[in-house]
Amino acid sequence: MTKTVHPGEVLLGAQAGAVTLPVCDHYSGVEARMKKSLALQAEMAEEFGACVFDVTLDCEDGAPVGGEAEHAALVTELALVAKPGMRVGVRVHPVDHPAFAGDVITIAGRAGQRLSHLMVPKVESLADVLQAVAALEAADADALPLHVLIESPLAVHNAFEIAAHPRVQSLSFGLMDFVSAHAGAIPADGMGAAGQFTHPLVVRAKLAIASAAHAYGKVPSHCVVTEFNNTDAMRVAARKAATEFGYTRMWSIHPNQIRPILEAFAPDEAQIQVATQIIAKAAAADWAPTQIDGTLHDRASYRHFWQVLTRAHATGRALPPEAKAWFAFAAS
Repeated sequence: MTKTVHPGEVLLGAQAGAVTLPVCDHYSGVEARMKKSLALQAEMAEEFGACVFDVTLDCEDGAPVGGEAEHAALVTELALVAKPGMRVGVRVHPVDHPAFAGDVITIAGRAGQRLSHLMVPKVESLADVLQAVAALEAADADALPLHVLIESPLAVHNAFEIAAHPRVQSLSFGLMDFVSAHAGAIPADGMGAAGQFTHPLVVRAKLAIASAAHAYGKVPSHCVVTEFNNTDAMRVAARKAATEFGYTRMWSIHPNQIRPILEAFAPDEAQIQVATQIIAKAAAADWAPTQIDGTLHDRASYRHFWQVLTRAHATGRALPPEAKAWFAFAAS
């Protein structure tokens, strides 16, 4: 670079506060699987040189009925002993569930500073967000980011208002509950790897959530693919979510799904080379308009190509030396 100014500082402007998260959010709720997930996270961080996926420990589906308090204590202990530098979140019960308050007191109260986020499921409106925020403040965890799960037609309707709250960092789409909320009006294949991309009501919901998230600089997180042994279906779904539906993050519910998600959401080598070339030329021109191969570029396109490099870095992709220097500069 010709000046000691970071590209993100120059280019993002109003988007400087936009949230950037790992592209994969991996869920597990059974003790043995939670421990394996945390071990895999640490192993892949060594492999890629960065923490490339979040682990979200699950209280909603993971806790046995009647054993919610014990499960909350378990996930708290696991979060506290996770390897330093790893991103670990917890999904608690919905705000109207009897276990919600206990979840927050136990988990956020003891491990809030260790957690990357708290996922709140079945958020219907801004009122639910405010209730979650109040619970975190009561537990002295008022800095812990909230991720919310949009799972009903009403929640989709309120998605923009939900996304606007400053504590909300990410919106996830809860496909299966969304389909079930339609009382049979959406067929079962609307929950499948292929059908979820074709049924109009499901498509409409996905686009609304992605749009709401991007409107407020938040991260839209795509729903699960339940056919976890079908790697081809997983790759296709992840690629559609990333390239056609505007999602920048996706859920994994099985270790087999993590690498396909990373691959689908990561730029390929050609994209990385082009982005590096354009940002290098922009920096040399002090961010004035330039032309490359007969195509005009200015700060709007520079911003796009910088975001390509940011995503490549977040997914552990190999970067050219000049791009590596930009990220080293950001960390210094």
